[in-house]
Amino acid sequence: MAFHHDHEHDETNRHDHHHGAPGHVHAPTDFGKAFVIGIALNTALVAAEGVYGYLGNSTALMADAGHNLGDVLGLIVAWGASMAAKRAPSGRFTYGFRRTSILAALANAIFLLVATGAIGLEAIERFRSPEPVSGVTVMIVAAIGILINGITAMLFASGRRGDINIQGAFLHMAGDAAVSAGVVISAALIMFTGWLWLDPVTSLLICVVILWSTWGLLRASVDMSLDAAPAGTDVYAVRKFLLARPGVTRVHDLHVWPISTTETAMTCHVVMPGGHPGDDFLMESARLLRNSFKIGHSTLQIELDESNACALAPDSVV
Repeated sequence: MAFHHDHEHDETNRHDHHHGAPGHVHAPTDFGKAFVIGIALNTALVAAEGVYGYLGNSTALMADAGHNLGDVLGLIVAWGASMAAKRAPSGRFTYGFRRTSILAALANAIFLLVATGAIGLEAIERFRSPEPVSGVTVMIVAAIGILINGITAMLFASGRRGDINIQGAFLHMAGDAAVSAGVVISAALIMFTGWLWLDPVTSLLICVVILWSTWGLLRASVDMSLDAAPAGTDVYAVRKFLLARPGVTRVHDLHVWPISTTETAMTCHVVMPGGHPGDDFLMESARLLRNSFKIGHSTLQIELDESNACALAPDSVV
């Protein structure tokens, strides 16, 4: 159930903290089984693509193997973060380990960027020294990649809208399926035309696809790491909502930030010269913030004296 408590601040000001149960908007769905299946399938795929890419002399296939290896590492990190996020808060880690999901998303983006650099260098080298490619072998292995990546993507499809971690897993797997399709097309064209340069060109196109899909993940994870308000949260609308609450004349020191990839917190000072509004006001405000803005952890500090200059009132002060 919801609760609040009061304590003194600067010996005069009063805090009122209100947290909506269960502490977040939606409990994250457990994707543990999806992670296990995805990791197992993609590990097998990486091994197959690496071996047959080497035997078939295809940089495109080995590039896809390197990309998939990055995704396996990303899935492992994301899975570990999702497990750590379930740990209860402690005396030191008062939010638990929920923020590990943000760190996992950032690590995922870095893994992919490193893999992209390696793929690009190998493709450029192959331009200088083109070598024959075993088209049939490449096509068969890449076709298997389409199937495995497609199945893995579907495992995460239901959670892609509510969690950047799950969204990253879904986009990577779906992108991999598309990349594998590109490898199949490349191998087929080489068989019919004999144009060996198509193999490194496909590798570079894979790099472009990876960079394109990774950019959004990198930007979002960096923003979250810097405590930026979640992309779907309009801070100005939150301020307007608080100003419209009964008895509120001013709002300052408003902060909105992500606790994890699925949970958002907010703190704010509200000036109410008419007197302390009571628990009902706090409970209703928290409920409305949760329902309208997906802010599950809200803390309001009530200030009664409008003439009292709060040290945190200026927007330039944190």
